[in-house]
Amino acid sequence: MNKDILEKAALTLGTPCYVFDTDVFAERSKAVHKAFGERVGLCYSIKANPFLLKRLPEVFSYIEVCSPGELSICESIGAPLDKIIFSGVNKTEDDVARAYKDGVGIFTAESRLHVTLINDCAVKNGGKVKLILRLAHGSQFGMDKSELLDIIAHRADLKGVDIIGLHYFTGTQKTKVKTIAKELDLLDELCQQLDADYGFKPSHVEYGTGLAVEYYKDFTDETDLALLEEAAEVVRNFAEKYPLTVEMGRFFAATSGSYLTKAMDIKQNGEISYVICDGGINQLNYYGQNMAMKVPPIEVIGKSGDEAEYCLCGSLCTTADILVRKVGLPKLERGDVIAFSKCGAYSVAEGIAAFLSRAMPRVALYSEKEGLTLSRELTETYPLNTP
Repeated sequence: MNKDILEKAALTLGTPCYVFDTDVFAERSKAVHKAFGERVGLCYSIKANPFLLKRLPEVFSYIEVCSPGELSICESIGAPLDKIIFSGVNKTEDDVARAYKDGVGIFTAESRLHVTLINDCAVKNGGKVKLILRLAHGSQFGMDKSELLDIIAHRADLKGVDIIGLHYFTGTQKTKVKTIAKELDLLDELCQQLDADYGFKPSHVEYGTGLAVEYYKDFTDETDLALLEEAAEVVRNFAEKYPLTVEMGRFFAATSGSYLTKAMDIKQNGEISYVICDGGINQLNYYGQNMAMKVPPIEVIGKSGDEAEYCLCGSLCTTADILVRKVGLPKLERGDVIAFSKCGAYSVAEGIAAFLSRAMPRVALYSEKEGLTLSRELTETYPLNTP
């Protein structure tokens, strides 16, 4: 992100704060759309960063929502509810009724219970909804293949749902295309079996590629986009056979975000120079950071020159609150602003926000057209912890 924009954000918003560049988000989304081709639909999982939903690019066919709270976000900002894929491992009768009333585009079912709840809701209201069945992959998510086959076999008994296809997501940060190819081969075999044994042809296959984002070795887009191009051929080949939608969050959002935090205290304890920042691990989280031993992309706003070695720590009263254990930076002074980039995915919503009752940072969106706009005010968490 432009350094002038980050400097302006630090001055006008204060620190800590998040800045999300929606132009970068749009560019990354268009790159994925171009690589996968017109036959592949794109779905944005808003759990990665709900703030980006405010300026969702047109290349997205669907929005994945995994909780009642995320559905509330969509309702509040006027997101197109018919684009929603209403997912999530825990669905209640009330959740389903609300999503039905909203007119979400597609429901997912992760168990037989989900199928029953969704079907009963639609029948009760005299309607019929589109449903995709999630296939398990060695975790609590989705349903066993035998369960899925049995539901397909008896789909005629379900008067409130039209089972249109499958949902398959196996994890994030995949760096090997052969893993993606293997998973799509498994889906291909399942689709062939469904056709041969049950006369069922999916009209929607939602697959989470889980493409990796490189946080530590290469701070440019080159590594990410090289992996995208390699995976694209496998994805396009599958889409020649079946109507495919690719669901991702991290790969779309990661490069769009910056997190700004200020050096509040600098001290030498033994041989280590500790920097106490006004942020912390409650607000910044990189995948695979391994106890802060790895160094994500960092710069000091408006500063260059001779470097010194620092241990960057947050404001929490726990020895775990270390952002980076060892990093070389231009010599720091109290008040210097440190910018972490490539944190557009997850950090803003995944951190342990209420720990120590620290306030949640301001959030701003940036685009060349709109400039810097405040999206969330500083939000105190102490009321949540007050008896």
